[in-house]
Amino acid sequence: MANLSGRARRKNTYDAIVVGSGITGGMAAKELTQKGLKVLVLERGRMVRHLEDYPTAVLDPWQTKYPQGQLPQAELDAHYQVQRRTNYTMTEYTKHFFVRDDQDPYTEENRFDWIRGYHVGGRSLTWGRQSYRHSPIDFEANAREGIGVDWPIRYEELAPWYEHVERFIGVSGQHEGLSHFPDGHYQPPMEMNCVEKAFKSRSESRFPERRISIGRTAHLTEPTEEQLSLGRTKCQYRNMCIRGCPFGGYYSSNSGGLVAAERTGNLVIRPNSIVTELIYDEKAGKASGVRILDTETKQDEEFYADVVFLCASAFNSAWIMMNSTSSRFPNGFGNGSDQLGRNVMDHHLGVGATGDAPEFADMYYSGRRPNGIYVPRFRNLGDEATKRGDYLRGFGYQGGASRPIWDRDLGNRAKGAKGFGAARKAALTQPGPWSMGLGGFGEILPYQDNRITLNREVKDQFGLPTLSMNVTMRENEIAMRRDMQTAAAEMLEAAGFKNVKGHDGGYAPGLGIHEMGTARMGRDPKTSVLNAHNQVHECKNVYVTDGAAMTSASCVNPSLTYMALTARAADHAVQARKRGDL
Repeated sequence: MANLSGRARRKNTYDAIVVGSGITGGMAAKELTQKGLKVLVLERGRMVRHLEDYPTAVLDPWQTKYPQGQLPQAELDAHYQVQRRTNYTMTEYTKHFFVRDDQDPYTEENRFDWIRGYHVGGRSLTWGRQSYRHSPIDFEANAREGIGVDWPIRYEELAPWYEHVERFIGVSGQHEGLSHFPDGHYQPPMEMNCVEKAFKSRSESRFPERRISIGRTAHLTEPTEEQLSLGRTKCQYRNMCIRGCPFGGYYSSNSGGLVAAERTGNLVIRPNSIVTELIYDEKAGKASGVRILDTETKQDEEFYADVVFLCASAFNSAWIMMNSTSSRFPNGFGNGSDQLGRNVMDHHLGVGATGDAPEFADMYYSGRRPNGIYVPRFRNLGDEATKRGDYLRGFGYQGGASRPIWDRDLGNRAKGAKGFGAARKAALTQPGPWSMGLGGFGEILPYQDNRITLNREVKDQFGLPTLSMNVTMRENEIAMRRDMQTAAAEMLEAAGFKNVKGHDGGYAPGLGIHEMGTARMGRDPKTSVLNAHNQVHECKNVYVTDGAAMTSASCVNPSLTYMALTARAADHAVQARKRGDL
Protein backbone atom coordinates (compact mmCIF):
# COMPACT_ATOMS: atom_id res chain seq x y z
CA MET A 1 0.00 0.00 0.00
CA ALA A 2 2.85 2.37 0.80
CA ASN A 3 4.28 1.89 -2.69
CA LEU A 4 0.90 2.51 -4.30
CA SER A 5 0.48 5.64 -2.22
CA GLY A 6 3.97 6.81 -3.14
CA ARG A 7 3.34 6.29 -6.84
CA ALA A 8 0.05 8.19 -6.64
CA ARG A 9 1.74 11.07 -4.91
CA ARG A 10 4.53 11.23 -7.47
CA LYS A 11 1.96 11.20 -10.28
CA ASN A 12 0.19 14.16 -8.67
CA THR A 13 3.36 16.15 -7.93
CA TYR A 14 4.46 19.21 -9.91
CA ASP A 15 6.98 21.98 -9.47
CA ALA A 16 4.21 24.55 -9.14
CA ILE A 17 0.43 24.63 -8.87
CA VAL A 18 -1.56 27.58 -10.20
CA VAL A 19 -5.13 27.89 -8.93
CA GLY A 20 -7.30 29.63 -11.52
CA SER A 21 -6.82 30.19 -15.24
CA GLY A 22 -8.00 33.75 -15.74
CA ILE A 23 -6.06 36.96 -16.24
CA THR A 24 -3.49 36.15 -13.52
CA GLY A 25 -3.59 32.35 -13.67
CA GLY A 26 -2.77 32.42 -17.37
CA MET A 27 0.09 34.84 -16.76
CA ALA A 28 1.46 32.76 -13.88
CA ALA A 29 1.31 29.62 -16.02
CA LYS A 30 3.20 31.33 -18.85
CA GLU A 31 5.91 32.80 -16.66
CA LEU A 32 6.52 29.67 -14.59
CA THR A 33 6.55 27.21 -17.51
CA GLN A 34 8.80 29.42 -19.63
CA LYS A 35 11.25 29.44 -16.73
CA GLY A 36 11.32 25.65 -16.78
CA LEU A 37 8.87 24.61 -14.07
CA LYS A 38 6.36 21.80 -14.53
CA VAL A 39 3.05 23.48 -13.78
CA LEU A 40 -0.45 22.23 -13.00
CA VAL A 41 -3.26 24.74 -13.55
CA LEU A 42 -6.41 23.88 -11.61
CA GLU A 43 -9.64 25.46 -12.87
CA ARG A 44 -12.93 24.96 -11.05
CA GLY A 45 -14.99 25.35 -14.23
CA ARG A 46 -15.23 23.61 -17.59
CA MET A 47 -12.68 23.60 -20.38
CA VAL A 48 -12.86 26.45 -22.89
CA ARG A 49 -10.33 26.28 -25.71
CA HIS A 50 -9.47 29.15 -27.99
CA LEU A 51 -11.37 29.02 -31.32
CA GLU A 52 -13.16 25.77 -30.47
CA ASP A 53 -15.37 26.98 -27.63
CA TYR A 54 -16.75 30.39 -28.61
CA PRO A 55 -20.18 29.23 -29.84
CA THR A 56 -21.67 32.69 -30.48
CA ALA A 57 -18.55 34.51 -31.73
CA VAL A 58 -19.77 34.82 -35.32
CA LEU A 59 -23.51 34.56 -34.71
CA ASP A 60 -25.58 37.06 -36.70
CA PRO A 61 -28.53 38.84 -35.05
CA TRP A 62 -31.10 36.89 -37.10
CA GLN A 63 -29.60 33.59 -35.92
CA THR A 64 -30.50 34.08 -32.26
CA LYS A 65 -33.46 32.39 -30.65
CA TYR A 66 -34.62 35.63 -29.04
CA PRO A 67 -34.71 39.20 -30.47
CA GLN A 68 -31.32 40.86 -29.97
CA GLY A 69 -30.36 37.84 -27.88
CA GLN A 70 -32.41 39.10 -24.95
CA LEU A 71 -33.17 36.23 -22.57
CA PRO A 72 -36.74 35.66 -21.35
CA GLN A 73 -37.55 37.22 -18.02
CA ALA A 74 -38.44 33.82 -16.57
CA GLU A 75 -34.94 32.48 -17.33
CA LEU A 76 -33.30 35.54 -15.83
CA ASP A 77 -35.47 35.28 -12.71
CA ALA A 78 -34.72 31.61 -12.26
CA HIS A 79 -30.98 31.46 -12.92
CA TYR A 80 -29.35 34.89 -13.19
CA GLN A 81 -30.69 37.05 -10.40
CA VAL A 82 -27.29 38.69 -9.85
CA GLN A 83 -25.56 38.33 -13.22
CA ARG A 84 -28.35 40.29 -14.93
CA ARG A 85 -27.58 43.35 -12.79
CA THR A 86 -24.96 44.43 -15.32
CA ASN A 87 -26.12 46.11 -18.50
CA TYR A 88 -24.18 43.98 -20.97
CA THR A 89 -23.41 40.50 -19.71
CA MET A 90 -26.49 38.38 -19.57
CA THR A 91 -27.68 37.65 -23.10
CA GLU A 92 -28.09 34.65 -25.37
CA TYR A 93 -24.66 35.56 -26.79
CA THR A 94 -22.86 35.44 -23.46
CA LYS A 95 -24.71 33.47 -20.79
CA HIS A 96 -22.38 30.46 -21.13
CA PHE A 97 -19.53 32.62 -19.79
CA PHE A 98 -21.31 33.48 -16.53
CA VAL A 99 -22.39 31.48 -13.50
CA ARG A 100 -25.92 30.51 -12.69
CA ASP A 101 -26.70 32.25 -9.43
CA ASP A 102 -29.05 29.50 -8.29
CA GLN A 103 -26.11 27.07 -8.41
CA ASP A 104 -23.45 29.40 -6.97
CA PRO A 105 -25.20 31.45 -4.29
CA TYR A 106 -23.80 33.90 -1.77
CA THR A 107 -25.31 36.03 0.98
CA GLU A 108 -25.66 39.81 0.66
CA GLU A 109 -25.63 41.38 4.12
CA ASN A 110 -25.45 44.53 2.04
CA ARG A 111 -25.99 44.44 -1.70
CA PHE A 112 -22.92 43.23 -3.59
CA ASP A 113 -23.04 42.48 -7.31
CA TRP A 114 -20.64 39.55 -7.75
CA ILE A 115 -20.33 39.11 -11.52
CA ARG A 116 -18.27 36.04 -12.47
CA GLY A 117 -17.77 33.07 -14.77
CA TYR A 118 -16.28 29.65 -14.01
CA HIS A 119 -14.41 28.15 -16.97
CA VAL A 120 -10.89 28.00 -18.35
CA GLY A 121 -9.91 31.60 -19.07
CA GLY A 122 -12.31 33.01 -16.50
CA ARG A 123 -13.07 36.69 -16.86
CA SER A 124 -10.13 37.19 -19.23
CA LEU A 125 -12.69 36.26 -21.90
CA THR A 126 -15.17 38.91 -20.83
CA TRP A 127 -13.07 41.71 -19.31
CA GLY A 128 -13.26 45.30 -20.53
CA ARG A 129 -9.60 45.16 -21.74
CA GLN A 130 -8.78 48.69 -20.60
CA SER A 131 -5.12 48.51 -19.53
CA TYR A 132 -3.61 51.25 -17.38
CA ARG A 133 -0.67 51.40 -15.02
CA HIS A 134 -1.12 52.49 -11.44
CA SER A 135 0.90 55.67 -10.93
CA PRO A 136 3.53 56.65 -8.35
CA ILE A 137 0.93 58.61 -6.37
CA ASP A 138 -1.27 55.49 -6.21
CA PHE A 139 1.45 53.47 -4.50
CA GLU A 140 2.24 56.34 -2.09
CA ALA A 141 -1.27 57.55 -1.21
CA ASN A 142 -2.02 55.27 1.73
CA ALA A 143 1.20 56.20 3.51
CA ARG A 144 0.82 59.89 2.72
CA GLU A 145 -2.79 60.10 3.93
CA GLY A 146 -2.69 57.57 6.75
CA ILE A 147 -5.24 55.28 5.08
CA GLY A 148 -5.09 51.48 5.48
CA VAL A 149 -1.49 50.29 5.26
CA ASP A 150 1.41 51.31 3.05
CA TRP A 151 2.12 49.43 -0.15
CA PRO A 152 5.34 47.44 0.33
CA ILE A 153 6.48 48.38 -3.19
CA ARG A 154 6.64 51.54 -5.27
CA TYR A 155 5.91 52.25 -8.92
CA GLU A 156 9.56 52.04 -9.93
CA GLU A 157 9.75 48.43 -8.74
CA LEU A 158 6.76 47.40 -10.84
CA ALA A 159 7.47 49.50 -13.94
CA PRO A 160 9.71 46.89 -15.68
CA TRP A 161 7.04 44.26 -15.14
CA TYR A 162 4.34 46.53 -16.54
CA GLU A 163 6.40 46.80 -19.72
CA HIS A 164 7.07 43.05 -19.73
CA VAL A 165 3.32 42.37 -19.66
CA GLU A 166 2.41 45.13 -22.14
CA ARG A 167 4.86 43.73 -24.70
CA PHE A 168 3.38 40.25 -24.37
CA ILE A 169 -0.35 40.99 -24.31
CA GLY A 170 -0.26 43.91 -26.77
CA VAL A 171 -1.73 47.23 -25.63
CA SER A 172 -2.70 49.97 -28.07
CA GLY A 173 -2.56 53.49 -26.71
CA GLN A 174 -1.32 57.05 -26.88
CA HIS A 175 1.60 58.47 -24.88
CA GLU A 176 0.56 61.51 -22.87
CA GLY A 177 3.62 62.37 -20.75
CA LEU A 178 1.70 62.67 -17.48
CA SER A 179 3.38 61.46 -14.28
CA HIS A 180 0.05 60.54 -12.70
CA PHE A 181 -0.95 58.59 -15.85
CA PRO A 182 2.26 56.69 -16.68
CA ASP A 183 2.97 55.86 -20.29
CA GLY A 184 3.81 52.31 -21.29
CA HIS A 185 4.86 50.20 -24.26
CA TYR A 186 2.09 50.67 -26.82
CA GLN A 187 1.07 49.57 -30.25
CA PRO A 188 -0.45 52.33 -32.43
CA PRO A 189 -3.50 53.95 -30.84
CA MET A 190 -7.01 53.58 -32.17
CA GLU A 191 -8.45 56.72 -33.75
CA MET A 192 -11.02 59.00 -32.18
CA ASN A 193 -14.07 59.80 -34.26
CA CYS A 194 -14.95 63.32 -35.38
CA VAL A 195 -17.10 64.17 -32.36
CA GLU A 196 -14.51 62.90 -29.91
CA LYS A 197 -11.79 64.94 -31.64
CA ALA A 198 -13.96 68.05 -31.37
CA PHE A 199 -14.68 67.26 -27.73
CA LYS A 200 -10.96 66.92 -27.01
CA SER A 201 -10.06 70.18 -28.71
CA ARG A 202 -12.83 72.27 -27.21
CA SER A 203 -12.87 70.82 -23.70
CA GLU A 204 -9.09 70.92 -23.29
CA SER A 205 -9.05 74.58 -24.34
CA ARG A 206 -11.37 75.32 -21.40
CA PHE A 207 -9.92 72.74 -18.99
CA PRO A 208 -6.30 72.08 -20.06
CA GLU A 209 -5.65 70.02 -16.93
CA ARG A 210 -8.33 67.53 -18.00
CA ARG A 211 -6.44 65.63 -20.70
CA ILE A 212 -8.49 63.57 -23.14
CA SER A 213 -6.88 60.52 -24.68
CA ILE A 214 -7.93 57.40 -26.57
CA GLY A 215 -8.36 54.39 -24.32
CA ARG A 216 -5.36 52.16 -23.66
CA THR A 217 -6.71 48.74 -24.50
CA ALA A 218 -5.38 45.19 -24.85
CA HIS A 219 -6.15 44.94 -28.56
CA LEU A 220 -3.58 44.28 -31.27
CA THR A 221 -3.22 47.09 -33.80
CA GLU A 222 0.28 46.13 -34.96
CA PRO A 223 0.97 42.55 -33.83
CA THR A 224 4.50 41.46 -33.00
CA GLU A 225 6.07 38.27 -34.32
CA GLU A 226 5.54 36.66 -30.92
CA GLN A 227 1.84 37.50 -30.95
CA LEU A 228 1.39 36.28 -34.53
CA SER A 229 3.21 33.05 -33.65
CA LEU A 230 0.61 32.37 -30.96
CA GLY A 231 -2.12 32.52 -33.61
CA ARG A 232 -3.28 36.05 -32.78
CA THR A 233 -3.90 38.77 -35.33
CA LYS A 234 -5.11 42.37 -35.59
CA CYS A 235 -8.31 43.49 -33.95
CA GLN A 236 -11.09 43.32 -36.54
CA TYR A 237 -13.21 46.13 -35.00
CA ARG A 238 -16.18 43.80 -34.57
CA ASN A 239 -16.83 44.85 -30.95
CA MET A 240 -18.15 41.40 -30.08
CA CYS A 241 -15.32 40.76 -27.64
CA ILE A 242 -17.47 39.46 -24.81
CA ARG A 243 -18.39 36.42 -26.93
CA GLY A 244 -14.73 35.35 -27.23
CA CYS A 245 -12.53 36.48 -30.11
CA PRO A 246 -11.62 33.83 -32.72
CA PHE A 247 -9.02 36.24 -34.12
CA GLY A 248 -7.20 36.66 -30.83
CA GLY A 249 -7.47 40.38 -31.48
CA TYR A 250 -7.78 41.11 -27.78
CA TYR A 251 -5.75 39.46 -25.05
CA SER A 252 -7.17 36.57 -23.06
CA SER A 253 -5.55 33.70 -21.22
CA ASN A 254 -7.04 31.38 -23.83
CA SER A 255 -5.42 33.15 -26.78
CA GLY A 256 -2.21 34.21 -25.02
CA GLY A 257 -0.82 33.07 -21.69
CA LEU A 258 -2.14 29.51 -21.69
CA VAL A 259 -1.16 29.00 -25.34
CA ALA A 260 2.39 30.17 -24.62
CA ALA A 261 2.54 27.93 -21.55
CA GLU A 262 1.27 24.86 -23.39
CA ARG A 263 3.91 25.28 -26.08
CA THR A 264 6.66 24.81 -23.50
CA GLY A 265 5.49 21.25 -22.86
CA ASN A 266 5.52 22.05 -19.14
CA LEU A 267 1.80 22.67 -18.60
CA VAL A 268 -1.10 20.50 -17.51
CA ILE A 269 -4.57 22.10 -17.28
CA ARG A 270 -7.11 20.28 -15.15
CA PRO A 271 -10.63 21.76 -15.44
CA ASN A 272 -13.60 20.80 -13.25
CA SER A 273 -11.33 20.96 -10.19
CA ILE A 274 -12.46 23.12 -7.26
CA VAL A 275 -9.58 23.78 -4.91
CA THR A 276 -11.16 23.44 -1.48
CA GLU A 277 -8.11 24.00 0.71
CA LEU A 278 -4.38 24.40 0.94
CA ILE A 279 -2.56 21.49 2.57
CA TYR A 280 -0.22 22.68 5.31
CA ASP A 281 2.70 20.48 6.34
CA GLU A 282 3.18 21.18 10.05
CA LYS A 283 6.59 19.50 10.16
CA ALA A 284 7.99 21.32 7.12
CA GLY A 285 6.29 24.59 8.02
CA LYS A 286 4.99 25.18 4.52
CA ALA A 287 2.21 24.24 2.13
CA SER A 288 2.69 20.88 0.45
CA GLY A 289 -0.11 21.27 -2.09
CA VAL A 290 -3.87 21.57 -2.44
CA ARG A 291 -6.97 19.45 -2.05
CA ILE A 292 -9.61 19.56 -4.78
CA LEU A 293 -13.15 18.41 -5.39
CA ASP A 294 -13.57 16.94 -8.87
CA THR A 295 -16.92 18.34 -10.01
CA GLU A 296 -17.54 15.41 -12.37
CA THR A 297 -16.63 12.45 -10.13
CA LYS A 298 -17.48 14.29 -6.88
CA GLN A 299 -14.29 12.80 -5.43
CA ASP A 300 -11.58 14.56 -3.43
CA GLU A 301 -8.01 14.44 -4.68
CA GLU A 302 -4.70 15.94 -3.62
CA PHE A 303 -1.95 17.56 -5.70
CA TYR A 304 1.50 18.54 -4.49
CA ALA A 305 4.08 21.15 -5.43
CA ASP A 306 6.97 23.22 -4.07
CA VAL A 307 5.09 26.43 -4.74
CA VAL A 308 1.41 27.38 -5.01
CA PHE A 309 0.02 30.45 -6.79
CA LEU A 310 -3.51 31.49 -5.84
CA CYS A 311 -4.99 33.27 -8.89
CA ALA A 312 -8.64 32.34 -8.43
CA SER A 313 -9.91 35.97 -8.14
CA ALA A 314 -9.98 38.14 -5.04
CA PHE A 315 -12.97 36.45 -3.43
CA ASN A 316 -12.27 32.86 -4.42
CA SER A 317 -8.61 33.02 -3.38
CA ALA A 318 -9.74 34.42 -0.02
CA TRP A 319 -12.39 31.68 0.18
CA ILE A 320 -9.71 29.00 -0.27
CA MET A 321 -7.57 30.55 2.45
CA MET A 322 -10.49 30.99 4.84
CA ASN A 323 -11.53 27.37 4.25
CA SER A 324 -7.97 26.12 4.92
CA THR A 325 -7.75 25.74 8.68
CA SER A 326 -5.25 23.80 10.77
CA SER A 327 -3.65 23.93 14.20
CA ARG A 328 -1.20 26.42 12.71
CA PHE A 329 -3.93 28.50 11.04
CA PRO A 330 -7.16 28.08 13.06
CA ASN A 331 -8.69 31.29 11.61
CA GLY A 332 -7.73 30.72 8.00
CA PHE A 333 -4.51 30.18 6.11
CA GLY A 334 -2.01 32.97 6.73
CA ASN A 335 -4.55 34.96 8.73
CA GLY A 336 -2.50 35.88 11.78
CA SER A 337 -3.24 39.53 11.00
CA ASP A 338 -7.03 39.00 10.88
CA GLN A 339 -6.99 40.89 7.58
CA LEU A 340 -8.08 37.98 5.40
CA GLY A 341 -11.39 38.85 3.75
CA ARG A 342 -11.22 42.49 4.83
CA ASN A 343 -10.54 45.77 2.96
CA VAL A 344 -12.79 44.92 0.02
CA MET A 345 -12.56 47.51 -2.74
CA ASP A 346 -14.06 48.02 -6.19
CA HIS A 347 -14.45 51.00 -8.52
CA HIS A 348 -17.68 52.92 -8.22
CA LEU A 349 -19.35 53.93 -11.46
CA GLY A 350 -22.73 54.67 -13.03
CA VAL A 351 -22.30 58.42 -12.75
CA GLY A 352 -21.40 61.03 -15.39
CA ALA A 353 -23.12 63.05 -18.12
CA THR A 354 -24.32 62.91 -21.73
CA GLY A 355 -24.83 65.45 -24.48
CA ASP A 356 -25.88 65.70 -28.14
CA ALA A 357 -23.71 66.85 -31.07
CA PRO A 358 -26.15 67.72 -33.89
CA GLU A 359 -23.61 69.72 -35.93
CA PHE A 360 -21.94 66.48 -37.10
CA ALA A 361 -25.06 65.01 -38.75
CA ASP A 362 -23.26 64.60 -42.09
CA MET A 363 -20.43 62.53 -40.54
CA TYR A 364 -20.17 58.83 -39.70
CA TYR A 365 -17.44 56.30 -38.87
CA SER A 366 -16.21 52.94 -40.13
CA GLY A 367 -16.28 49.73 -38.10
CA ARG A 368 -17.22 49.14 -34.48
CA ARG A 369 -14.21 50.27 -32.48
CA PRO A 370 -14.01 48.23 -29.24
CA ASN A 371 -12.66 51.13 -27.25
CA GLY A 372 -13.53 54.62 -26.11
CA ILE A 373 -11.86 57.77 -24.90
CA TYR A 374 -10.22 58.16 -21.52
CA VAL A 375 -9.88 61.18 -19.24
CA PRO A 376 -7.14 60.56 -16.64
CA ARG A 377 -7.63 61.61 -13.06
CA PHE A 378 -7.31 65.37 -12.50
CA ARG A 379 -8.23 65.71 -8.80
CA ASN A 380 -5.98 65.45 -5.70
CA LEU A 381 -2.72 65.07 -7.61
CA GLY A 382 -0.58 66.35 -4.76
CA ASP A 383 -0.75 70.10 -5.44
CA GLU A 384 -3.01 72.89 -4.25
CA ALA A 385 -4.48 73.47 -7.71
CA THR A 386 -6.06 70.01 -7.85
CA LYS A 387 -6.79 69.49 -4.15
CA ARG A 388 -10.37 68.87 -3.05
CA GLY A 389 -11.56 69.58 0.43
CA ASP A 390 -14.52 67.22 0.38
CA TYR A 391 -12.90 63.88 -0.53
CA LEU A 392 -9.61 62.02 -0.97
CA ARG A 393 -8.25 60.39 -4.15
CA GLY A 394 -9.89 60.75 -7.53
CA PHE A 395 -11.58 59.36 -10.62
CA GLY A 396 -11.17 59.04 -14.36
CA TYR A 397 -13.73 59.04 -17.16
CA GLN A 398 -14.35 56.51 -19.87
CA GLY A 399 -16.75 57.28 -22.67
CA GLY A 400 -17.17 58.12 -26.30
CA ALA A 401 -19.39 59.40 -29.07
CA SER A 402 -21.55 57.31 -31.40
CA ARG A 403 -24.69 57.21 -33.51
CA PRO A 404 -27.34 54.53 -32.97
CA ILE A 405 -27.92 52.34 -36.01
CA TRP A 406 -30.70 50.25 -37.57
CA ASP A 407 -31.65 48.39 -34.38
CA ARG A 408 -32.19 51.55 -32.33
CA ASP A 409 -35.97 51.12 -32.18
CA LEU A 410 -36.16 47.36 -31.76
CA GLY A 411 -36.51 47.71 -28.02
CA ASN A 412 -39.70 49.73 -28.59
CA ARG A 413 -41.50 47.13 -30.68
CA ALA A 414 -43.59 45.96 -27.79
CA LYS A 415 -44.74 49.54 -27.33
CA GLY A 416 -45.56 49.85 -31.02
CA ALA A 417 -42.70 51.30 -33.08
CA LYS A 418 -43.93 53.85 -35.60
CA GLY A 419 -44.02 53.16 -39.32
CA PHE A 420 -44.28 50.14 -41.61
CA GLY A 421 -43.07 48.96 -45.00
CA ALA A 422 -40.77 50.89 -47.34
CA ALA A 423 -40.89 54.16 -45.39
CA ARG A 424 -39.92 52.37 -42.21
CA LYS A 425 -37.04 50.55 -43.90
CA ALA A 426 -35.78 53.76 -45.47
CA ALA A 427 -35.78 55.52 -42.11
CA LEU A 428 -33.76 52.74 -40.54
CA THR A 429 -31.04 52.99 -43.18
CA GLN A 430 -30.12 56.36 -41.71
CA PRO A 431 -28.15 56.52 -38.45
CA GLY A 432 -29.59 58.23 -35.43
CA PRO A 433 -28.23 61.47 -33.93
CA TRP A 434 -24.75 61.81 -32.45
CA SER A 435 -24.48 61.63 -28.68
CA MET A 436 -21.50 61.77 -26.36
CA GLY A 437 -21.19 60.26 -22.90
CA LEU A 438 -18.71 60.32 -20.03
CA GLY A 439 -18.86 57.75 -17.24
CA GLY A 440 -16.74 58.01 -14.12
CA PHE A 441 -14.61 55.33 -12.46
CA GLY A 442 -13.90 56.37 -8.87
CA GLU A 443 -11.56 54.98 -6.25
CA ILE A 444 -12.98 53.31 -3.15
CA LEU A 445 -10.83 53.49 -0.03
CA PRO A 446 -9.84 50.33 1.88
CA TYR A 447 -12.09 50.04 4.93
CA GLN A 448 -11.28 47.01 7.05
CA ASP A 449 -14.92 46.43 7.97
CA ASN A 450 -15.81 46.14 4.28
CA ARG A 451 -15.38 42.40 4.26
CA ILE A 452 -16.38 38.95 3.15
CA THR A 453 -16.73 36.01 5.54
CA LEU A 454 -17.13 32.28 5.16
CA ASN A 455 -20.74 31.11 5.47
CA ARG A 456 -20.94 27.44 6.41
CA GLU A 457 -24.72 27.55 6.71
CA VAL A 458 -25.42 28.30 3.04
CA LYS A 459 -23.95 25.72 0.64
CA ASP A 460 -23.39 25.77 -3.12
CA GLN A 461 -24.38 23.05 -5.60
CA PHE A 462 -21.45 20.89 -4.42
CA GLY A 463 -22.22 21.24 -0.72
CA LEU A 464 -19.34 23.65 -0.13
CA PRO A 465 -19.59 26.72 2.12
CA THR A 466 -20.27 30.04 0.45
CA LEU A 467 -19.46 33.70 1.14
CA SER A 468 -21.30 36.48 2.92
CA MET A 469 -20.73 40.05 1.70
CA ASN A 470 -20.82 43.10 3.93
CA VAL A 471 -19.49 45.98 1.84
CA THR A 472 -20.77 49.55 1.67
CA MET A 473 -19.72 52.93 0.25
CA ARG A 474 -18.86 55.73 2.63
CA GLU A 475 -19.06 59.52 2.61
CA ASN A 476 -15.75 59.87 0.75
CA GLU A 477 -17.12 57.99 -2.25
CA ILE A 478 -20.50 59.73 -2.09
CA ALA A 479 -18.83 63.15 -2.14
CA MET A 480 -16.67 62.07 -5.06
CA ARG A 481 -19.74 61.01 -7.04
CA ARG A 482 -21.20 64.50 -6.80
CA ASP A 483 -18.04 65.90 -8.36
CA MET A 484 -17.91 63.14 -10.98
CA GLN A 485 -21.32 64.19 -12.28
CA THR A 486 -20.67 67.93 -12.16
CA ALA A 487 -17.26 67.81 -13.86
CA ALA A 488 -18.53 65.58 -16.68
CA ALA A 489 -21.32 68.02 -17.49
CA GLU A 490 -18.85 70.91 -17.38
CA MET A 491 -16.66 69.28 -20.01
CA LEU A 492 -19.52 68.48 -22.37
CA GLU A 493 -20.88 72.01 -22.05
CA ALA A 494 -17.42 73.44 -22.71
CA ALA A 495 -17.39 71.46 -25.97
CA GLY A 496 -20.61 73.15 -27.05
CA PHE A 497 -22.77 70.02 -26.96
CA LYS A 498 -26.52 70.34 -26.56
CA ASN A 499 -29.00 68.90 -24.12
CA VAL A 500 -26.26 68.12 -21.59
CA LYS A 501 -27.56 66.06 -18.67
CA GLY A 502 -25.75 64.77 -15.63
CA HIS A 503 -26.78 61.42 -14.20
CA ASP A 504 -26.16 59.17 -11.25
CA GLY A 505 -27.90 55.88 -11.81
CA GLY A 506 -26.73 54.49 -8.49
CA TYR A 507 -24.09 51.92 -7.70
CA ALA A 508 -23.75 48.83 -5.54
CA PRO A 509 -20.29 47.51 -4.66
CA GLY A 510 -19.19 44.84 -7.10
CA LEU A 511 -20.75 46.42 -10.15
CA GLY A 512 -17.34 47.64 -11.32
CA ILE A 513 -16.35 43.93 -11.46
CA HIS A 514 -12.99 44.90 -9.95
CA GLU A 515 -13.20 43.30 -6.50
CA MET A 516 -9.90 43.70 -4.64
CA GLY A 517 -8.15 43.73 -1.30
CA THR A 518 -9.11 40.56 0.58
CA ALA A 519 -5.50 39.46 1.25
CA ARG A 520 -3.62 42.72 0.96
CA MET A 521 0.10 43.27 0.55
CA GLY A 522 1.91 45.16 3.28
CA ARG A 523 5.13 45.63 5.18
CA ASP A 524 3.98 44.28 8.54
CA PRO A 525 2.64 40.72 9.07
CA LYS A 526 0.51 42.10 11.88
CA THR A 527 -1.53 44.26 9.50
CA SER A 528 -1.35 42.48 6.13
CA VAL A 529 -1.48 39.01 4.60
CA LEU A 530 1.17 39.24 1.87
CA ASN A 531 4.68 40.66 1.64
CA ALA A 532 6.32 42.72 -1.10
CA HIS A 533 6.67 39.66 -3.35
CA ASN A 534 3.05 38.51 -2.95
CA GLN A 535 4.09 35.71 -0.60
CA VAL A 536 1.90 34.86 2.37
CA HIS A 537 3.82 36.35 5.32
CA GLU A 538 3.35 33.18 7.36
CA CYS A 539 3.95 30.66 4.56
CA LYS A 540 6.47 31.77 1.97
CA ASN A 541 5.76 29.11 -0.68
CA VAL A 542 2.21 30.36 -1.25
CA TYR A 543 1.81 33.42 -3.49
CA VAL A 544 -1.43 35.35 -4.06
CA THR A 545 -1.31 37.58 -7.16
CA ASP A 546 -4.90 38.34 -8.16
CA GLY A 547 -7.05 41.22 -6.94
CA ALA A 548 -6.87 39.92 -3.38
CA ALA A 549 -3.33 41.35 -3.12
CA MET A 550 -4.28 44.98 -3.73
CA THR A 551 -3.50 47.45 -0.95
CA SER A 552 -5.38 50.33 -2.56
CA ALA A 553 -7.51 50.54 -5.67
CA SER A 554 -6.44 53.61 -7.66
CA CYS A 555 -9.16 54.69 -10.13
CA VAL A 556 -7.93 52.81 -13.20
CA ASN A 557 -8.82 49.33 -14.42
CA PRO A 558 -6.62 46.97 -12.38
CA SER A 559 -5.97 43.92 -14.58
CA LEU A 560 -2.65 45.20 -15.95
CA THR A 561 -1.42 45.65 -12.38
CA TYR A 562 -2.56 42.13 -11.47
CA MET A 563 -0.59 40.71 -14.39
CA ALA A 564 2.52 42.77 -13.60
CA LEU A 565 2.43 41.63 -9.96
CA THR A 566 2.00 38.05 -11.15
CA ALA A 567 4.96 38.14 -13.54
CA ARG A 568 7.13 39.71 -10.85
CA ALA A 569 6.06 37.16 -8.25
CA ALA A 570 6.67 34.25 -10.63
CA ASP A 571 10.21 35.45 -11.25
CA HIS A 572 10.76 35.71 -7.50
CA ALA A 573 9.34 32.24 -6.89
CA VAL A 574 11.59 30.60 -9.48
CA GLN A 575 14.70 32.27 -8.06
CA ALA A 576 13.69 31.52 -4.45
CA ARG A 577 13.05 27.88 -5.33
CA LYS A 578 16.49 27.59 -6.90
CA ARG A 579 18.04 29.00 -3.72
CA GLY A 580 16.04 26.62 -1.56
CA ASP A 581 14.26 29.49 0.19
CA LEU A 582 10.79 28.01 -0.26
